[in-house]
Parts: sequence; structure tokens; C-alpha cells
Amino acid sequence: MDFAALMSKEIAKAKPTDDSSSSLATKKYLRRSETEAQREAAYRAEQKALEEKRAAKVAEKRKREEEAADEARAREDKRRRLEEETRQRRQEKAAEEERLRRKRLGLPELPKEDEGAGSSADDAEDDDVPEEQLIAKLRELGHPATLFGESHRAKLRRYRKLTTVVTKGPIPTTLKLVEEKDMKVDAGSVPQDKAGRAYLFRQLASYFTMVLREWELALAREGHTQEQRDSFAGKAAVNAMVSSRDNMVPLFRKFEKGELDDDILKPVVEIVQAAQERRYVDANDGYLRLSIGKAAWPIGVTMVGIHERSAREKLHDGERGHIMSDEVTRKFLQSIKRCLTFAQVRWPPEDIRQLMG
Repeated sequence: MDFAALMSKEIAKAKPTDDSSSSLATKKYLRRSETEAQREAAYRAEQKALEEKRAAKVAEKRKREEEAADEARAREDKRRRLEEETRQRRQEKAAEEERLRRKRLGLPELPKEDEGAGSSADDAEDDDVPEEQLIAKLRELGHPATLFGESHRAKLRRYRKLTTVVTKGPIPTTLKLVEEKDMKVDAGSVPQDKAGRAYLFRQLASYFTMVLREWELALAREGHTQEQRDSFAGKAAVNAMVSSRDNMVPLFRKFEKGELDDDILKPVVEIVQAAQERRYVDANDGYLRLSIGKAAWPIGVTMVGIHERSAREKLHDGERGHIMSDEVTRKFLQSIKRCLTFAQVRWPPEDIRQLMG
């Protein structure tokens, strides 16, 4: 065989075949670039599979959250609906009990809330206030500009309730005063329901308004001359009336809000009932029990040396904080005492023994 035939045979052996993949598979050695390309392709395929799996998990989680939110929203709507129905039934039952109680006691019926709500809504629609101006007015009154979840109409209704003045008596108040024949209170049955307590507060406010108005008229009749008005006794009488009227303003505000505690309300009702029955000595006793109380008051020296005296620990055991420690409460209680002093002069008792000293 010649040299040319041998070279042709070797060249034919060295030529690659058409199937490159089979050649790579049959290769004993691979280049570094080929190895890197295979590793990169495998890495990208793995990352793509992981990303698809992660996206599927996120979509499934979002679907579960949406379904849970829909179920929670449905439960909340059902709970609110049940609470609203329960509240309406409770209000209807309380209104019916209050109506029967008023009918039994011979009291006038209260106006329906629906009519009042409708009239207030109509007023709000007829005479609206811009939002910025309404916020400024509420802040001037010292109240929050917006309560949680409060709409513009509710905010306007709250502002009108704060600024509405029903009576123009000595102490302007939003309470609707009752007539003199309906001012009679009963200390033995202080109502605990909201409607009954509201009517009781109206009765008390009406009585004190009547006493203060009569006090003003009496001072005006007595001080008809300039000399009487400028005298020391005239000035002292006017100052006593003015200070009593000003000090009773917080009491009227408590009447409006219905925030008077039972430990003050019940003694005040007893005092007013005794004053209405012209039992001024009994009313004064009720004032003393309210102001001083039944606490043991130390007399003389209570501590001598290093040892306590016997039974000294009983002075404060079982006693709450004294009611006269509050400055506002002390002032309007003293004003009630001054009203009693004037009332026994304006409406003297039939029994002379019921005059206070």
C-alpha cells in the first residue's frame, strides 16, 4: 500500500460524524467550556423549576388568605347583624318597661326617638356646616374633632347636641325642664335604667332652676333702690346667689351627661324630696350626712409618744375617700345648702320645728 492511501485512511478516521451529541457522549474527555455550559444549563433548569414551584405556593397561599378573609367578613357581618337585632330587642323591651312604669306612676310619656332622630337628620340636611368649619368649632368647644368611625352627619349631630340650649334660665342647659307639678321626686325609688335616670336628672335640674330663679327675683324685689343694692348686706346677698349659681354649673353638666354617681345622687334626691315637702331640718340632716358622712372624726390629740392610742386604726377603716375632698363637688354641695336656706324663706314650712337654725 502506498503512502497516499495510508494518509487518506487516517484523515477519514479523524473526521467527526454528523451527530454531535453522540460524539460528545462517546468522548472520553470534555473541554472545560463544554462542562461549564452543561452545568449552567442544569442550574437554570433547576432555578426555573424552583421559581415555578414558589409561584405556585404563593398563589395557593393568596387563595387561602382570600377565602379566609371572605369567611371572616361573613362571620363579622353576621355577628353585627345579630348584635343589632339584640340591641333593638333590648331597647324595645326597655322602652316598653319604661312606658308601663310611667303609666303606673302617672308620668308623661317620653317622645319617640325616631321622631327626634328624623328631625335632627332633617336639620342636618337643611343647615349643613362645612367640614373645616365644623372641626374648628368642635376644637373651640374643647372636644375631639373626629371620633373613631364618625361620619360628617354624626359629627354635625354631636356638635348640635353640644351647642343646643333648651332653656334660658339662671343656668343654661340642654335638658328639657319639666313643669312644677312634675318636679316631685321619690328618694325611695331611684331608677337605675337610662330613661328613668334621665327623667330624674330633668326633675332635679328643674327644681334647682326654679329655686335659683326665685332667688334672683327675690333679690331684685329687695334691691329696688340704689342704696339697698350698694349696702354691705345687699352686696353679700347678691354675691352669695351668683357664686351659688356659678358653682352649680358642674352639677347641671353632670345632669346633662348622666354621670352623677349613686353615692351623690341618692343623698341629693333625699335632700330635694325633703325640701319639696318643706322638711328643711330633714333636708339639712341629709346634707350633713352627705358632706360629713359617718366617718369617725378624731378629737384632740391622737398621737402621744411612740405608741398609738387605742382604737385609733378604726378612724379610717372601711371609709372611702371623703366626698368633700373634691373642690368641684364641695362647691356645688355648698350651693345646694344655700338653696335650702333660701327655700325655707320662700316656701316656709307649716311646722315651725322644720326650720333650720
